[in-house]
Amino acid sequence: MFGRQITLFEVFGFRIKLDLSWTFLALLIAWSLAQGLFPSLYEGLTVATYWWMAVVGVIGVLISLVFHELSHSLVARRFGLEIRGITLFLFGGIAEMQEEPASARAEFWMAIAGPVASGLLALAFYGLAALGASAGVAEPAVGVARYLGFLNALLAVFNLIPAFPLDGGRVLRAALWHRWDDLARATRAASRAGALFGLALIALGLASVLTGNFIGGLWWFLIGLFLRQAASSARLQLESTRLLAGVRVRRFMTPDPVTVPADMTVRAFVDEVLFRHGHDFYPVVDRERGGEGSGSDRLLGALEARRVKEVPRALWDETRLEEIARPLDGTISVEADSDASQALAQMQRDGASRLLVVERGRLVGLLTLKDLMKLLALRLEMGRD
Repeated sequence: MFGRQITLFEVFGFRIKLDLSWTFLALLIAWSLAQGLFPSLYEGLTVATYWWMAVVGVIGVLISLVFHELSHSLVARRFGLEIRGITLFLFGGIAEMQEEPASARAEFWMAIAGPVASGLLALAFYGLAALGASAGVAEPAVGVARYLGFLNALLAVFNLIPAFPLDGGRVLRAALWHRWDDLARATRAASRAGALFGLALIALGLASVLTGNFIGGLWWFLIGLFLRQAASSARLQLESTRLLAGVRVRRFMTPDPVTVPADMTVRAFVDEVLFRHGHDFYPVVDRERGGEGSGSDRLLGALEARRVKEVPRALWDETRLEEIARPLDGTISVEADSDASQALAQMQRDGASRLLVVERGRLVGLLTLKDLMKLLALRLEMGRD
């Protein structure tokens, strides 16, 4: 879902990250506020004042989105769910859950926390605006507070729409889950509602464009596309987890993958390994007893072939692979007896297409996303319930 990210700060143990796509949203908001909304509501101010109001407004939007997602994260933690962090991106913000809630009750309270938090924040900003106006605070400051009050009220109401994956859609899923006692069925129903709502937004966007509202129409169109894709992804992810549950990684990993020794030079790797095998991912091992099999080697990490391009050719003879390899950690490895559904979730979470399969610290195989997709397709074709 995300591209390049930067970490802004950490609060309550949650890392707040900014996807670079959010800068487009920030610029769009700032431009619309400085050139449209604020001049129409507060006439006679200088251009510089409108832009300062817009900048403060964008900062307020960022704080509001973090506050909204932080409420989800704190409630999720209360129910024992791990949240990796909060990421702001083009369409708002998202709390990065490691797994689905364990019960309909947990789903409901985690989902409803966001709109409630935004509603409270809306009241707080409207209260500040009222106090500021009665105290004679400058009109631009009062105007920004009113805008942020309206924004948070809109955020609360929009997220209550019963269309998955919006908060209201998650509330709907929680209600259906509680009624049917079937998470898969509830997810399918809530996802269909989300897909239909996304389609309605797409139609609204196209109609707006045709009537001359190009920017607004484009925005509704993009949000509609995002909601349809997100609803479909949520449904497919749940089905994938269900179909892969109980299957161990070792059953369909590739055993005895091609490995490279840590002390091999980059030039030797290119000449003797890369040109011969043509893979783009190699386990890096320490040949402790000089054996050729992976069973006798201590696994140190993994080498992505693209890393070779980052080493100047003049240094190929003196640079060893262990210097440019990724160290062994939980993002590139999985235990051989792990559940296949967990491996798939790990790949999606970390953006990995390959995982080193280990057993007691030793390399026993290689798992690729293609392997998982083949298994998933086979199980779908066989119609496993």
